[in-house]
Amino acid sequence: MSNDTKKLLEEALRLPVSERLRLAERLLATFDGDPDPDAAEAWEKEIARRSRDIEAGLVEPIPWSEVKGAARKARGAS
Repeated sequence: MSNDTKKLLEEALRLPVSERLRLAERLLATFDGDPDPDAAEAWEKEIARRSRDIEAGLVEPIPWSEVKGAARKARGAS
């Protein structure tokens, strides 16, 4: 790590948590490349499809408390 990078990190660590989170999000986003221009429309279609499946009784939603409990059990947490 260069001296400039170390200095920048030291300064960043002095920021309030909310600012560090925003900074981290922005930095991580630089690894993703350009956003998919069709992503928003694809998600809207997927959400609509899932909503129709629920309304038609094709699938039954699982309460978040059950999903969370199953995830904890799967990873061995209490």
